[in-house]
Amino acid sequence: MYVCLCRGVTDGQIRQAVHDGVRTMRELRIELGVCSSCGRCGQHARELLEEAGTLSRPAWMQLDVADAPAAACDSRRQPA
Repeated sequence: MYVCLCRGVTDGQIRQAVHDGVRTMRELRIELGVCSSCGRCGQHARELLEEAGTLSRPAWMQLDVADAPAAACDSRRQPA
C-alpha cells in the first residue's frame, strides 16, 4: 500500500528500510523522502516504525523539524 503519494513510497519499502537499519523518522525521510513534501504520510510512516519497535523515544522527538521542509510531520504543530 502507498504511504507517501508525493514520493511514491510503499509500506513495503518502509519495512525494508527498517530491516536495512533505518531507526528514526529523520533517517526514513533521508532514505526514502517520506514526509518531505506535504507531510500527510508522517503519521502512517511513524506507525510503521513503531510496529517494527524502532522508536524508543516519543515520535515527535524523532523528527528534526528545523531542517524538515514539511513541518506538518510534527504532530505538535498548531494550525496557522
